[in-house]
Amino acid sequence: MTKTIAADSKHLGAEIGATMALHTWGQTLTHHLHVHCIVPGGGLALAPVAGGQPKAHQDAGKTWIACRPRFFLPVRVLSRLYRRLFLDKLGTAHRAGKLKFFNDQAPLADTKAFAAAMALLRRTDWVVFAKKPFAGPEQVFAYLSRYTHRIAISHRRLVASDDIHVAFNWRDYAHGSTMKIMRLDAHEFLRRFLLHVLPMASSASATNPPRRALGGFLANGHRKAKLAAIRKSLAVAVAPAAVESGEDTLAAEAGETPLPCPCCGGPMTIIEFLAGPSRHQPPRRDTS
Repeated sequence: MTKTIAADSKHLGAEIGATMALHTWGQTLTHHLHVHCIVPGGGLALAPVAGGQPKAHQDAGKTWIACRPRFFLPVRVLSRLYRRLFLDKLGTAHRAGKLKFFNDQAPLADTKAFAAAMALLRRTDWVVFAKKPFAGPEQVFAYLSRYTHRIAISHRRLVASDDIHVAFNWRDYAHGSTMKIMRLDAHEFLRRFLLHVLPMASSASATNPPRRALGGFLANGHRKAKLAAIRKSLAVAVAPAAVESGEDTLAAEAGETPLPCPCCGGPMTIIEFLAGPSRHQPPRRDTS
């Protein structure tokens, strides 16, 4: 959706990239499917389209196009495109008999009732939430570390447990983000927690369902070449060979093979070193 709007020359005219992390839970561990996305504020120039056909353009795929200051893409356009695509897919699934309805939603199995509900949703404004940019690469990595390696509930939110119940903290966003305590039957707590454990692959050759994905110019198939074009366009110095090769160089010197990526199985490579906080600790005072 964002990629489609960004590709339009009226808005940006560029191929953007995205890092996406799937989350399936809300504060009370119920189903709340959503995706966290980090999108760079610009992209590689695309060839302009004339008469339905891309025109030859010397900057296409070579030049970085930055978004306007404090503005990325129009949220109203994004929300209306998302609403249309989402509801179209939902209608297709309903006509194919792929949707199941239970309890108070059971009437939606009827075609007319479903069409009336969809008509109401098409008249409702959908909200696009886009946060302000990060302050730098350190903040990007901090954000990713929180959202790509998080489980449905952390230990610090657990308040108490016994043979019958589990109590945990949750934030009520509908009432001023008030912190509250929820107490569930142990079996219900386990049922809710297991809703968010992704199924494993059914065979050794199959892959596990993805929790993280990369798109646009960050997609695995062409990321290296397109990032090189972006660095050249922005006149960003390429990292030194010792840093660029990273893990490969260090491993070669130690006579070891690079560590494999736990997701794709490929060799992990260090692409940059970030200066972290000083680990120097003041000397202890001898109080003996």
